[in-house]
Amino acid sequence: MSTTWTDILDLGDRATPESAPPPGSEEEAPKRRGAFKRLRESLAKSRKALSEEITSSLFDRIDEETWERLEEALILADAGATTTARVVERLEREVESGEVAPDGQAIKERLIEILAEIASTGLSPIDLSHDPAVVLMTGVNGTGKTTSIGKIAWHLKNEFGLSVLLGAADTYRAAAAEQLTTWAERAGAGIVRSNEGADPGSVAFDAVNAARSRGSDVLIIDTAGRLHTQSNLMDELGKVRRVIEKQMPGAPHETLISIDATTGQNGLRQAEAFAEATAVDGVVLTKLDGTAKGGITLAIATELGIPVKLIGVGEALEDLRPFDPTDFATALLDET
Repeated sequence: MSTTWTDILDLGDRATPESAPPPGSEEEAPKRRGAFKRLRESLAKSRKALSEEITSSLFDRIDEETWERLEEALILADAGATTTARVVERLEREVESGEVAPDGQAIKERLIEILAEIASTGLSPIDLSHDPAVVLMTGVNGTGKTTSIGKIAWHLKNEFGLSVLLGAADTYRAAAAEQLTTWAERAGAGIVRSNEGADPGSVAFDAVNAARSRGSDVLIIDTAGRLHTQSNLMDELGKVRRVIEKQMPGAPHETLISIDATTGQNGLRQAEAFAEATAVDGVVLTKLDGTAKGGITLAIATELGIPVKLIGVGEALEDLRPFDPTDFATALLDET
C-alpha cells in the first residue's frame, strides 16, 4: 500500500485531524491505490527504457551476458555505477547460491525487492515535531523548489490543519518572492519577505521571529536557487543555516533539497555539493514523469545516503506525494 502524507510526516504531539482517515483503513485504501496508479503512469518512460532490456526472457539463460545486459539497463536508467554494481553482484550471487530460483519471473521479483530496499536507505519521516518546526528548502533554480514549497504548505494547511509560514529568503532571483507569495495565498499560509537583494540571513532571522510570535506550527524557508559550482552562494547557504540555528538551537529541523529528475547524474552531483555545504535530510525529486532516468532515485540513496522523501509526478497539487520505495521499484519494472 502506498505511503501517504500521514506516514511521511512526524507531527510529534500534534494530533492528525479527525477528517484524516487512519493509516491502513478501508477509507484510505482507494487513495493509496490511486497513488500507485499515478506513479506507474509517471514512470512510463523509465519503465519502457528498462523493459527493453529487463524482461523475464532475459533470464531464460543465466550467463555472463545476462548480468552485463542488466548492468547496461540500470546504467542507462541513471542508477549509477556504484548502485548498479551492488545490485547486479548481489542478485548474481543469490541466483548462483540457489537463494533465488533461476527462473525469469522469480529473478525479476527479487530484483524489485532489492531495488526497493536500496531506495529505502535512510528513509525517515519529515520532522515536524517541533514548535515551530523549521524546514529549510534548497536547490538549483528550475528544479521546482518554490513550487514544491507551495504544495507542501498546501498539504500541511488543508489536510492537517497546521498553520504554515513561508520565509522568502531567495532574494536574488527576480520575482522569487512574488512566486512564493502567490503560493502562500493559494495554500492559506503566511509569508515573510523583503526587498530584492536583501540579506537572506536577515530574512531567515525575521521569519523565525515571526513564526514564534504568530504561534505558527511550521516555517518553511525558501533559499536562493544556486548552482552547486557557485561557492560564494553555497557559503551563504551555510550562513543562513547558522543564523537559524543560533536563533533557535536545533533548527532547521528538516533540510530538503529539490532535484530535477530529468538532469540524471548531474542532479546527483548537485545533491552531493549541497550536502557538503549544509546537512541535508531528504530529497524532493521533481519532474519524475518527464524522464527515463528514474534510476537517479537509487543513486542518490546509495551513493549519498540521502533518502528521497517526496516526488513530483505532475503539475497538480496531489502530484507532489510521499515517496514509497516498494511502489517505486514495482512501477519501475513491473510491466503488468
